[in-house]
Amino acid sequence: MKVSAEQLGRVAVLYGGTSAEREVSLKSGSEVCAALRGEGVDTILIDVDANIIERLQAEQLDRVFIALHGAGGEDGRIQALLEFFNLPYTGSGVQASALAMDKWRSKLVFSAAGISTPDYRVLQADNLAAVVAELGPQLMVKPAHEGSSIGMSKVSSLEQLQSAFVEASKFDSSVFAERLITGAEYTVALLNGRALPAIKLETDHQFYDYDAKYLADDTRYLCPCGLSASDEAQLQALALQAFELLGCSGWGRADFMADEQGRFYLLEVNTVPGMTDHSLVPMAARASGLSFAELCLEILAQTLEEAR
Repeated sequence: MKVSAEQLGRVAVLYGGTSAEREVSLKSGSEVCAALRGEGVDTILIDVDANIIERLQAEQLDRVFIALHGAGGEDGRIQALLEFFNLPYTGSGVQASALAMDKWRSKLVFSAAGISTPDYRVLQADNLAAVVAELGPQLMVKPAHEGSSIGMSKVSSLEQLQSAFVEASKFDSSVFAERLITGAEYTVALLNGRALPAIKLETDHQFYDYDAKYLADDTRYLCPCGLSASDEAQLQALALQAFELLGCSGWGRADFMADEQGRFYLLEVNTVPGMTDHSLVPMAARASGLSFAELCLEILAQTLEEAR
């Protein structure tokens, strides 16, 4: 859907916030704002803090581009506030945002629908030995409500699991471990009902962690991803299915691992992925022929459609 600056009116890019992903969000929001201004869109930046209600009331906005990552911005809370003010916004609605942000609850949905996802257990201080007995010692430990790999650890023993649980608990009261899948990592960006070309991720780090995502210059992004046409189509179909199952809309990203036999395992769905120079959705958009500015405009075009 082609949109003009006149159609979009006055746009606020919400960025920053108070989550552990604040620094990434500041970069995402700044780049989105610059791209929109370059297309002639009347755009302002709002760093979301305790005064957000007053700012939304004062700015006479027509719509909002959400570039907030993590708690408060990606979990349905800011979406609920924007709906209260009847302000159209980018991305998924309140319920879908909350569900996708909760990694272990979204895995319940995937499993119920027959989508393969790594076996997992919710962690508590008194069940760590039992989890190792059930799933084995090779695990990924994750806070349930964080992104950007914050608080994540790869472990291979009960002792490491104990330390990883303590570290992840600093970020979230809900922590889980999933069986480690050793193989290739892929991601599929989703944009207004279609899946963009898959990207294969390669890193010399223990896993695709925060540094590999945002700081390292040696992370390798392969697009074309090296899969056969039929395997890539299967991966894209799984991403679209997962997005629909959670009730997501607009744009997002689904992350996968492939085991050594080439079977795909869905890890999670992100409803407000990064929009930095290291980010994956802009890479996939470029591979499909969209510039960064065109990507931002297409994401915003969702806000011109009928109310969700």
